[in-house]
Amino acid sequence: MAGHGEPCAGPGVWNQTEPEPAAARLLSLCFLKTAGVWVPPMYLWVLGPIHLLYIHRHDKGYIQMSRLFKAKMVLGFALVILCTSSVSVTLWRIQQGTPQALEFLIHPTVWLATMSFAVFLIHAERKNGVQASGLLFGYWLLCFLFPAASATQQASQGDFQSDPFRHLSPYLYLSLVMAQFALSCLADQPPLFPKRPPQANPCPKAGASFPSKAMFWWVSGLVWKGYRRPLGPKDLWSLGSENSSEELVSQLEKEWTRNRSATQRHTKATAFKRKGSRDKEAPEMETLLPQQRGERGPLLRAIWQVGRSTFLLGTLSLIVSDVFRFTVPKLLSLFLEFIGDPNSPAWKGYLLAMLMFLSACLQTLFEQQHMYRLKVLQMRLRTAITGLVYRKVLTLSSSSRKSSAVGDVVNLVSVDVQRLTESITYLNGLWLPLIWIVVCFVYLWQLLGPSALTAIAVFMSLLPLNFFITKRRNHHQEEQMRQKDCRARLTSCILRNMRTVKCHGWEGAFLDRVLRIRAQELGALKTSSLLFSVSLVSFQVSTFLVALVVFAVHTLVAEENAMDAEKAFVTLTVLNILNKAQAFLPFSIHSVVQARVSFDRLAAFLSLEEIDPGAVDSSPSRCAAGEDCIRIQDGTFTWSQESAPCLHRINLTVPQGCLLAVVGPMGAGKSSLLSALLGELSKVEGSVSIKGPVAYVPQEAWVQNKSVVDNVCFGQELDALWLETVLEACALWPDVDGFPAGVHTRTGEQGMKLSGGQKQRLSLARAVYRKAAVYLLDDPLAALDAHVGQHVFNQVIGPDGLLQGTTRILVTHALHVLPQADWIVVLEDGAIAEMGSFQELLHRKGALVDLLDGARQSGDGGEGETEPPTGAKDPRGSAAGGRPEGGSERFVKSVPEKDSAASEAQTGLPLDDPEGPRWPKGEDSTQHGRVKATMYLTYLRAVGTPLCLYALFLFLCQQVASFCRGYWLSLWADDPTVNGRQTHTALRGWVFGLLGCLQAIGLFASMATVLLGGIRASSLLFRGLLWDVARSPIGFFERTPIGNLLNRFSKETDIVDVDIPDKLRSLLMYAFGLLEVGLVVTVTTPLAVVAILPLLLLYAGFQSLYVASSCQLRRLESARYSYVCSHVAETFQGGPVVRAFRVQGPFAAQNDAHVDESQTVSFPRLVADRWLAANLELVGNGLVFVAALCAVLSKAHLSPGLVGFSVSAALQVTQTLQWAVRSWTDLESSIVSVERLKDYAQTPKEAPWKPLTCAAHPPWPPRGQIEFRDFGLRYRPELPLAVRGVSFKIHAGEKVGIVGRTGAGKSSLARGLLRLVEAAEGGIWIDGVPIAQVGLHTLRSRVTIIPQDPILFPGSLRMNLDMLQEHTDEALWEVLEMVQLRATVASLPGQLHYECTDQGDNLSVGQKQLLCLARALLRKTQILILDEATAAVDPGTERQMQAALGSWFAQCTVLLIAHRLRSVLDCARVLVMDEGQVAESGSPAQLLAQKGLFYRLAQESGLV
Repeated sequence: MAGHGEPCAGPGVWNQTEPEPAAARLLSLCFLKTAGVWVPPMYLWVLGPIHLLYIHRHDKGYIQMSRLFKAKMVLGFALVILCTSSVSVTLWRIQQGTPQALEFLIHPTVWLATMSFAVFLIHAERKNGVQASGLLFGYWLLCFLFPAASATQQASQGDFQSDPFRHLSPYLYLSLVMAQFALSCLADQPPLFPKRPPQANPCPKAGASFPSKAMFWWVSGLVWKGYRRPLGPKDLWSLGSENSSEELVSQLEKEWTRNRSATQRHTKATAFKRKGSRDKEAPEMETLLPQQRGERGPLLRAIWQVGRSTFLLGTLSLIVSDVFRFTVPKLLSLFLEFIGDPNSPAWKGYLLAMLMFLSACLQTLFEQQHMYRLKVLQMRLRTAITGLVYRKVLTLSSSSRKSSAVGDVVNLVSVDVQRLTESITYLNGLWLPLIWIVVCFVYLWQLLGPSALTAIAVFMSLLPLNFFITKRRNHHQEEQMRQKDCRARLTSCILRNMRTVKCHGWEGAFLDRVLRIRAQELGALKTSSLLFSVSLVSFQVSTFLVALVVFAVHTLVAEENAMDAEKAFVTLTVLNILNKAQAFLPFSIHSVVQARVSFDRLAAFLSLEEIDPGAVDSSPSRCAAGEDCIRIQDGTFTWSQESAPCLHRINLTVPQGCLLAVVGPMGAGKSSLLSALLGELSKVEGSVSIKGPVAYVPQEAWVQNKSVVDNVCFGQELDALWLETVLEACALWPDVDGFPAGVHTRTGEQGMKLSGGQKQRLSLARAVYRKAAVYLLDDPLAALDAHVGQHVFNQVIGPDGLLQGTTRILVTHALHVLPQADWIVVLEDGAIAEMGSFQELLHRKGALVDLLDGARQSGDGGEGETEPPTGAKDPRGSAAGGRPEGGSERFVKSVPEKDSAASEAQTGLPLDDPEGPRWPKGEDSTQHGRVKATMYLTYLRAVGTPLCLYALFLFLCQQVASFCRGYWLSLWADDPTVNGRQTHTALRGWVFGLLGCLQAIGLFASMATVLLGGIRASSLLFRGLLWDVARSPIGFFERTPIGNLLNRFSKETDIVDVDIPDKLRSLLMYAFGLLEVGLVVTVTTPLAVVAILPLLLLYAGFQSLYVASSCQLRRLESARYSYVCSHVAETFQGGPVVRAFRVQGPFAAQNDAHVDESQTVSFPRLVADRWLAANLELVGNGLVFVAALCAVLSKAHLSPGLVGFSVSAALQVTQTLQWAVRSWTDLESSIVSVERLKDYAQTPKEAPWKPLTCAAHPPWPPRGQIEFRDFGLRYRPELPLAVRGVSFKIHAGEKVGIVGRTGAGKSSLARGLLRLVEAAEGGIWIDGVPIAQVGLHTLRSRVTIIPQDPILFPGSLRMNLDMLQEHTDEALWEVLEMVQLRATVASLPGQLHYECTDQGDNLSVGQKQLLCLARALLRKTQILILDEATAAVDPGTERQMQAALGSWFAQCTVLLIAHRLRSVLDCARVLVMDEGQVAESGSPAQLLAQKGLFYRLAQESGLV
């Protein structure tokens, strides 16, 4: 309620003929009184009803009457009584006949109604659970500010005696309002019965007061805690339900489904109409044109419907912020007008300084609220879209899975979702800067008249330059991204297949390939960085350039136009806003365009074909005995709608409890049959029905990165006795015994800590534990040793196994198990060739007999026997299935006494890691505390000391030029005017322009130096990382998760490439800018030093608190989000298993939990960012206030030019403060990547690849004689010997087989021969030369190994065959002819230049194995090692490989490591390994006659 004096009337009030300063008009008593009367009621009556509706819809529960509420009500009623008394006094005076102005009745009446409404709002907020009211906080603030100003003026005028009541009532009113305002700064108690359940560690925002919410003080507790000690998961707040995946994903999924269905209906209706009205060609065009738009529209509408309210509220906050943004230049103009008028009263200066401070603070608060709301919206959309993508992964059809690689899906979640959500911040940048530009030109026109038009011309001339630079930079960025993707794919493939790379000595060739790609990548980055520097300079200098042109035109064209402080520095302030608009607009366009690409990728992925849930008629109820469990009638299936059918006219009925074996040659459709039963294939015609729960074992075992027990239970409750039974039957107990934590040992990514056989048995155990009715088993015996496979068949799959009584369909190459099958189906070319019992099919002499004959010719038919083994020892007593006493103790950690099966079979290392020296741990540990200074020194040394000093010198020079330019402008503004003109205008203009040009040159040189130095450092650090990793022994790769290595080569390298140089550039720019502003304010008004020192302390305090907490939160967020990506990748790879087990719901819930854990860290981090921005901008605003206040105090001694220089410089520092801290924090977070790139510098390295002196001289070895002399080998110093005391000689050209149980040391001999693991004792001699004295590459290039898993690398077939580019095309075609692949390769597009995908997935397993054989033929070495090379191929491929061994490698020394004893029966000699020693040695016939270990193994394999 305004004070009541004389009404606004009189001849001088609205006199337009006499000019009056703007400050006098705006600060007049009449204006303040009018604003004070009408602004607060209008505010409350406009926003109050909206607020009431909102709190009614978001009712949080009832709050009990507290002391705070009672105090508010008492003060409210007191204000109502005061307003009533004002109305009553006026009416009484009118009744007494005293004339009263109408305003004396209207104003109190309006205030009476408004105060009554305010009291009602206080009550309504309590009823609806509002603990702190922002609406009433603003209302009481407005009620205090305007009347306080008018009351101050009125008090200065005196005249108290004339009307005591009307002079006293405003002071009483102000006292009550002040008390109400103080109470509105407090928060009430929480609701008594909250609508939402209480959380363990709730976010303090709910109970925070309004000032705390506005300035984010409620996060201070967490920031302080992070400053005192590292933050942990328990310190983080619980995620609110409004931000949880459960709520957000369901909302988006509902809207997406609804919009997509509506779009599909509309498309069909439109197509139907067009089909009737157009000719035949119309539908074809129609399918091409609207497809992309049809994919994008539903997703866009769904996202808008989920996030529109938050986005619109954030946009409203930004608009209000911009109103205050443009208020500041106007107030600066009034302030400089006040400084230039010696007769203005001092209180006007103080008031203007306060108003500038308040306007800047309100701009800050509204802008930070805008950022907070949009950042929360980003977080919510990231949660919702990630959940939507994950649910799509769970439903992808087989054709969709083939069109999308796992890396593409991970990129969708990690890159595209991030890029799309980050663009939310820039959507308003598409239209708001245009309004800024219009308002800025209006301001400039008011200040400079027609000269402002030249600013338009200059900006319009700069825009094409910036767009051209942006376009060229985008081109180079795309090129860099292409090279980076190429490098990442190649690096990933190398790391995943490092065993193959090292066995062949290919490290040098691959390093050269990676570094060539890296050089092209850095070349594109260098050009992009230089263009970026030019772009930044153009934005920074555009303000100066426009100012120069505008000032020159304004002062030189018209004689009467003189430069003054108001024109100079208000123009600069406006031009700075204009420059932000000019920079923000193209940046927003670029961000949105990039987001559109990501959006299209997401929309296309979400529109991919899904599996048909009705393809299989599945019933959860189990079928009774004698019923048909599985039925396929006239089934024709295809992998995709575009491809030809892979299964034709399948008719199959499987009764309950039947063991059905499915056999056939490679590519016959065996796995496709199981996929059809699971509904993974597209059904062209026919029907499929399954009764009962299904369990599925895929051909390639899929294992989760969880513990053994979690993998087996697969979401079911733990039954310890049943788990023991299952593990025993699946021959997993000996392996579990060797694991460091027993069944609680984690298996690693993709089961990398397990051998292939262990993964397959674990996959089988998962299915058995399920207790399903139907089991679909896709060749689970292929990767197992013969005796282990026989044990698993007998104990699990066979007639007497755990699965007896269930329906089992077994796809197998192990033909020796067929006699025990109830029914056999033989597939050929996607159709059933014949089916029946084993004896029936033998009598028919059809397809099955042909398969058996082919297997016998190859020398192995899954041990070649067609009769059940007799006289075989019970496998329970063997190492395969034996379970020592104390089965329940397997659930605790047990350390093996010697190397276990897992230790040697595949990984060559035990799973435990007892403090290995200098080896990085398996999982990336989260760093704690501040980054060490040595990391900064490491980076700066990589940049180069001269370059660092040069960059600092250039930054100093350009900042000195900036200071001189501003000071020169202040001198120009203060030049005296003689006859309407300033005498030195031309000189001032030329020097001003010269200083600006020097600053531009220095700025470009300094930024380019930093960015180019960053590229130099990145190149050196990457080369060092690559060298450190490549020189590491094979054990390093078996112990270190591939994800950790890939993270170094992708994310961490990208941070060092781009982020660190950019953050360093930003930090230097902002730091030198702050030094300049501090110098300007101090030089102009030395008195400001007194206030600047406390502000600096505040700044340092905020900086220290924020940096410590923010770095830790970022690390936690990065670690948490990696779980999300890993889980998505894991699910994509195991989609068929997840769907077969019907666990999509639990998996989706698990993904939601991972996302929520990530967002639990993201939310405090984004709030901490806003806390820093809001509070540092308030500190910056305090600097503006100090500069203005000191200018008022020193008005008599200061010129307007210096004041303009000081205050305008202080205005620019507002956001510089927070960005300096943000840049420092970002730099500290990013510099951790340097530490991570140097992680592997100190790890042990293998022997030199090519030593200066080598004992072997070409041609070595001439004959290929191998001699082991008392050879011993251990995998780590603290472990016992895995091989010990091995001594034997292999003569040149001799073919030697090496057999033994799993873990006996077979593969260890091959590792020792290739020096993958160095000898612990004794040694190996080849042709009389000790291999320990031969360079690793020399040794490995003279020994050829064909491994069990055929590995191809991404690239051409030619590159895969001839990695070192040593042979001609004719030689390549010759070896392809030898392995019978010439016709196949000739039919491929590009032939030898046909591009292989990663792992060679576009070729069959048999083709890949034959290509590996061709690769071995090309090397023409004297020594050949076959390490289970024929274990996983079909009999036809094995026949070809055996023929090659017999003819082309006849002169070679061959070491044949085999699980299948049949493979070694034609060897001249067989070594039988047992417990790391040679147990037996001799010809196969001699060893069988001895009836020793070889004989027992032959018995278990059914050979005798």
